[in-house]
Amino acid sequence: MNQPAVKRPTCAACLRPASACICRWIAPVHTQAALLVLQHPLEVHNAKNSARLLHLSVAGSALAVGEAFDAAQLDALLHADARTPVLLYPDTANDPLLPAPPAWQALPAAQVRLVVLDATWRKSRKMLYLNPVLQRLPRLALMDVAPSNYRIRKAHAPHQLSSLEAAALALGQLEGDAGRYQALLDAFGGFVQQQAAYDPHLSRA
Repeated sequence: MNQPAVKRPTCAACLRPASACICRWIAPVHTQAALLVLQHPLEVHNAKNSARLLHLSVAGSALAVGEAFDAAQLDALLHADARTPVLLYPDTANDPLLPAPPAWQALPAAQVRLVVLDATWRKSRKMLYLNPVLQRLPRLALMDVAPSNYRIRKAHAPHQLSSLEAAALALGQLEGDAGRYQALLDAFGGFVQQQAAYDPHLSRA
């Protein structure tokens, strides 16, 4: 007779097994710009995913899970508190399947909501295709990107960042003060080290 599976205790905040809790890496930060993370369902239970840590660290941030969102509900999330949403996403001018987004007109950070797609590159493109509301948003591209510290997940290029790294850099770019997010990036380094410790190949990197 098969024994019933033992249910391991789970942290109520980070939603991970208590033995792998990442709450010690939460680095609370208050931002001028609001933050909305749209997370692909496949990322929710990925132990190497950084979006939950980002959400727990950024005060007042929102996290919604889905691939194709209800247009009205998504629009409400994007424009809550009368903020202007801007999508953190690279230039897609050469993508024939996507219309050109409106030009981004710089606004005070306190009027902006930064929208981050938490997914692999392929899945983030699919989320964009499936949600015309997102296609109509102005885009924000990162400037002066240093190589990522996200060594626990495979990247196609050294400048492909985790969701946390990208959001921290974008918030600093919007607010003109990249330095105030260094503590969050340092905490991310600790998170990466913790995850790498579970993999002997990564822990020796």
